[in-house]
Amino acid sequence: MQSSKRILIVDDDPAMHVLLNSMLQARHYRIDSAYSGEEALNHLAGAQYDLVLSDIYMPGMDGLSLLNRVREVQPDATVIIMTAQTTPATIIHSISNAAYGYLSKPFTKEALVDLVLNALSTRIEADDIQVLSARPGWVSMEVRCKMKTADRLTNFFREFAGDLQTEERDSICAAFRELLMNAIEHGGKADPDQKVSLTYVRTSHSIIYYIRDPGEGFSFEKLSHAAVSNTSDAPFEHAEIRSKLGIRPGGFGILMTKNFADELLYSEKGNEVMFIKYLPT
Repeated sequence: MQSSKRILIVDDDPAMHVLLNSMLQARHYRIDSAYSGEEALNHLAGAQYDLVLSDIYMPGMDGLSLLNRVREVQPDATVIIMTAQTTPATIIHSISNAAYGYLSKPFTKEALVDLVLNALSTRIEADDIQVLSARPGWVSMEVRCKMKTADRLTNFFREFAGDLQTEERDSICAAFRELLMNAIEHGGKADPDQKVSLTYVRTSHSIIYYIRDPGEGFSFEKLSHAAVSNTSDAPFEHAEIRSKLGIRPGGFGILMTKNFADELLYSEKGNEVMFIKYLPT
């Protein structure tokens, strides 16, 4: 039961402890407080925690160094990183060292609670996400084909777009999630032994996602179960086809992504896609 979960909050600001406790109190978690990385390690030495919520910038040991130590002393504990000073480098470090998620301060109660619930209900492995290139403008990784990893990565990639207007950031992240979900579910068959290759490129005028899945690819002529194949006089025809085929409800991903993208390119085989969004100058 969620009420039995034990959480350690690590932040040098007492007001943040009060805020986080108030946001999470309805869930009846067991919550402990530490005001430095060193104090957090003392707590971790004496008790098992399901989740650690840690700020980055603290006197002494910072949150990223603490993340590395948590992986050593309690590898089964899940970690969420928080900060008021997000940089691409801190996001990449968090991904590389198996943090579950990342929150930029200030955040809403809904964002916190949703991320905590997902973190506590998801088992992650250190190699679920393997970072191959960690340059802020060029991030490449291999991702195991687990459905929940798409939501986890969407959280991180939303932070990469933190300088954009909320509506634009939300649409770009929704497109990213759909593309990654399609690659994991259809290309990788949600098989954790399979991997999807993902590259994020940020230029001064654009955001680019390149995704390659291990599947056999597809052609648009054979996507009768997707909304992108519907005619204008039958906008939901694909839903009936999905029902007959026993496929989960949905099928709007490609159509939605095409609407959000400035350019959406697929390889001839159909197992590689490039999403391009041009940014205002």
